[in-house]
Amino acid sequence: MLTKEQIAKRIARELKDGYYVNLGIGIPTLVANYVPDTINVTLQSENGLLGMGPFPSEDELDADLINAGKQTVTTLPGSVFFDSATSFAMIRSGRVDLTVLGAMEVNDQGDIANWKIPGKMVKGMGGAMDLVASAQQIIVAMQHTNKAGESKLLSKLTLPVTGLGCVKKIVTNLCVIDVTPRGFELRELAPGVGVETVKNATAGKLVIEGEIPEIQF
Repeated sequence: MLTKEQIAKRIARELKDGYYVNLGIGIPTLVANYVPDTINVTLQSENGLLGMGPFPSEDELDADLINAGKQTVTTLPGSVFFDSATSFAMIRSGRVDLTVLGAMEVNDQGDIANWKIPGKMVKGMGGAMDLVASAQQIIVAMQHTNKAGESKLLSKLTLPVTGLGCVKKIVTNLCVIDVTPRGFELRELAPGVGVETVKNATAGKLVIEGEIPEIQF
């Protein structure tokens, strides 16, 4: 199975030159560490930072420089800081090409739940609802099952909805999946993971055609 870092590394392959990208809290923030040197990508954080770099080393650590998840980050040459109103104006006007989000659940129609578990303490919705409504493309980084071993890839969401029909691709610890009108289409398998393992861990409609290749890094 993939580690969190490997999930982030695989998602980084989806970045394209010139993209403006927002990274959500959790696994998505790790994508900043794997942006290919061959492309120019600008990372945006909704607390008011454009031009975010990878996580800092101990020598680079600045406690006042954080992302939306309150993690310390670095900046790149040309980075700019601004208020939340400007940040969300950028998001809501469709200027974010790609958003990478974590999720508690995704269904086979591309609906996502990632902001609230009734009765439990969760950090809050943050900018998730604006991002899923406005970004050009949504990729989800998540564990395939919850701590109880139950599938998080469903036919119907059980948690409060964040956005409808917005998720296009999912990268989990087991596989890479495209969300299409036919359901979850299995595209790649994590090293050592078989198709049957993914079938057993997926509650939503799973489409499997032909030989499924192994994820390459």
